[in-house]
Amino acid sequence: MLIRIPDLLTAADLQQITETLAQAEFVDGKLSAGWHAQPVKHNQQLQAATPTAASLKAIVHQALDRHPLFQCAVRPRLIHSILFSCYAVGMTYGRHTDNAFMGSQGSFWRSDVSFTVFLNDDYEGGELVIEGVDDEQAYKLNAGSALVYPSSTLHRVDPVTQGTRLVAVGWVQSLIRDPAQRELLFELETVRRSLFAQAGKTTEFDLLSKSVTNLLRMWGE
Repeated sequence: MLIRIPDLLTAADLQQITETLAQAEFVDGKLSAGWHAQPVKHNQQLQAATPTAASLKAIVHQALDRHPLFQCAVRPRLIHSILFSCYAVGMTYGRHTDNAFMGSQGSFWRSDVSFTVFLNDDYEGGELVIEGVDDEQAYKLNAGSALVYPSSTLHRVDPVTQGTRLVAVGWVQSLIRDPAQRELLFELETVRRSLFAQAGKTTEFDLLSKSVTNLLRMWGE
């Protein structure tokens, strides 16, 4: 399940992040890639273990925490490994899949769901391409918007042809490991909220709420 989240970041959030990144020090993006992705990763990333990176990660984390669509669709247990990437002209990230586990020093988290937050849109090329079974879809969203997609997909970033592409990328360990179960819960929750908006707390709403709650108990971890 792929979800577009328009205006995840406020204008103030976006301004603070982009102005900070304009003065920040970037390093070779290969440093954070798995061995199989290093040959195709050609970008730069903000140094992760710095106070600057920590402050910017907090902005993105708080935006995800407060957004109801993200919370409902993803059911996050832990949002982790947020990185800020820069793609100048000619830079790209070839076809790859995200590592199943991320972390270090005995603290590892599963990557169930990936997200890309687009921090600017004044560049050409650089589309995020998600591959399906028999097709592929390219995404370039407005600044401040996010794309959420399964970490299990094959995806790539096409070469930037003009300007500079800035994004925040991150991963989530979900309370619901199975993507089909997450999608089913998302659909049921969407219907539940629609019923409540139309008629309030009815018998049908209560029965649906019971089913959603018990499915969470059954599938949650």
